[in-house]
Amino acid sequence: MTSRNGRVRVAVLMGGRSSEHEISLASARSVLEALDPDKYEALTVEIDRQGQWELGTGGQRELPDGRAAETLPVPTGGSVPATLADVDVVFPVLHGPFGEDGTVQGLLELAGVPYVGAGVAASALCMDKDLFKSVMRDHDIPVARNVTLREGDAIENPFGYPVFVKPARLGSSVGISKAFSAEELDEAVAVAFRHDEKVLVEEFVPGIEVECSVLGNRDPIASLPGEIESHGFEGADWYDYSAKYDEGGMDLIVPPRISQAAIARVQELAVRSFVASECEGMARVDFFVRESGDVVVNELNTIPGFTATSVYAALFEKSGISYSELLDRLVQLALERHERRSRLRF
Repeated sequence: MTSRNGRVRVAVLMGGRSSEHEISLASARSVLEALDPDKYEALTVEIDRQGQWELGTGGQRELPDGRAAETLPVPTGGSVPATLADVDVVFPVLHGPFGEDGTVQGLLELAGVPYVGAGVAASALCMDKDLFKSVMRDHDIPVARNVTLREGDAIENPFGYPVFVKPARLGSSVGISKAFSAEELDEAVAVAFRHDEKVLVEEFVPGIEVECSVLGNRDPIASLPGEIESHGFEGADWYDYSAKYDEGGMDLIVPPRISQAAIARVQELAVRSFVASECEGMARVDFFVRESGDVVVNELNTIPGFTATSVYAALFEKSGISYSELLDRLVQLALERHERRSRLRF
């Protein structure tokens, strides 16, 4: 289905209930600005912090160039799937829980509408750092060692200090602490439990933090990797929320200051982890590269930050794929997957 003027109708899904709401809005604005109006009829769906699917003011959102992107009328009642089915493809630009974790993807599957990015299972798997690590280990992909805690468990740390403590299912470094003592560990675990019912105590992996973008369905490709040099403004000596999102919080160095062998290994493991977790469309894979050159997978983000200067798009820009071309490819990958799966018999 396409709009009457022959353009593809793309609904950009933005906002959401998670702590990454504002980041989602910034990513979505960049996507809306970059969608070629000759190819696409851009629609927006906004979800507020309370989870309500709302109309924009006056039913339209004006883009920076004066173009109006019509707001898709999604009611909060039971006809959401039917309404979403009126578009050609949905582009979820939702970060964190209730968007990147398979919940929205499940809704879109019920609606029978193509959508950009990982499916239900891959989204849920990659959102859960504990389950993700288990699958990586099963595929002989190196990850940092960890202990998983649930509420009521005794706190364990067999790794020494420092150690990282993370909520299992959250993004953008929210709720993550670096503990240097048993006292700090207790407080870090308490902080993490405010955000999730499952918490990881994870070994500290000294080395260079490197990220790599992946694009594709059945035959994914890896971008040039980039090194993250963080300059957090909140006293942290690691890639925290401030380093990720404050202006000047980090530098992206492409290619990273590691050996060619390590670069090739990063690209290999990026694709292998993408395939092992059954991702499709896009993902950004984060790594640590030890001084020895050994590469360790940290995590995989199925809906990474998506402004034109975000790491995912910037790495493909350095690899020869522009932001607008990246959007074109992602829309086509979504349509291709939907067509492929429509031939299955359930």
